[in-house]
Amino acid sequence: MINGKRVAVVMPAYNAEKTLEQTVRELTEIVDIKILVDDASKDRTASLSRRLGVQTFIHNANYGYGRNQQTCYREALAAGADIVVMLHPDYQYTPLLVPAMAGMIASGVYDMVLASRILGAGALKGGMPIYKYVFNRMLTASQNLFLGVKLSEYHTGFRAFSRELLETLPLLENSDDFVFDNQMIAQAVMFGFHIGEISCPTKYFEEASSINFRRSVQYGLGVLGTTAQFVAHKLGIRRIPRYGAAGRCVTHQAEDVSHYTELQPESFALAD
Repeated sequence: MINGKRVAVVMPAYNAEKTLEQTVRELTEIVDIKILVDDASKDRTASLSRRLGVQTFIHNANYGYGRNQQTCYREALAAGADIVVMLHPDYQYTPLLVPAMAGMIASGVYDMVLASRILGAGALKGGMPIYKYVFNRMLTASQNLFLGVKLSEYHTGFRAFSRELLETLPLLENSDDFVFDNQMIAQAVMFGFHIGEISCPTKYFEEASSINFRRSVQYGLGVLGTTAQFVAHKLGIRRIPRYGAAGRCVTHQAEDVSHYTELQPESFALAD
């Protein structure tokens, strides 16, 4: 808890068994709620999460990264979180920055905080492939121009959010795939929320989840599409539900949640 605000860490997971325990170990005492959503992994991610005492939800099919996040945020809000930090359980990002990111939200200055791999020149040092770095810089420059903001990157998977933002953005209108992350930032800009950044080291290794070159190209095209729709909606050329106040939010009462179930956590302590 920070400044009287309950902090939740949500972990969208797929085949994260090898790195999950190390990630959970490094979550500090300021975290009040730990939630993992398993997107029909083929390994023992869900059972390990349960053993570690994490509130665990399982999708009945592999719906994708974006749908996973929708479940994460819906359940975090239902659990009473005031601040929600989204952290990948593949240990690519350090959990030690959760208090700093949550504190930036708790201050009331920011509604969204992005852990940037670009600030401090940590991306290439951490092993980011050159082609991903180049794509990152090109896409970021393009979006800064058309969205009218100045961020160091739009593509990090380590973020923090206020409850108000998560209750406001029409997240159910977003993609089920990886471009969900980018769409969420564009939505935050459209709705006038304040975005801050913090420098974050990153690590690329075999167990860390990462999309291949083909999926990276698909993601890049999705980012360009997100930007084009943002401009079209803002100029009144076309109404895009993703950017409108009438879009569906994760707190939408009519949303069907029958595609996932909860595992009750066991009372096991982390092994020494």
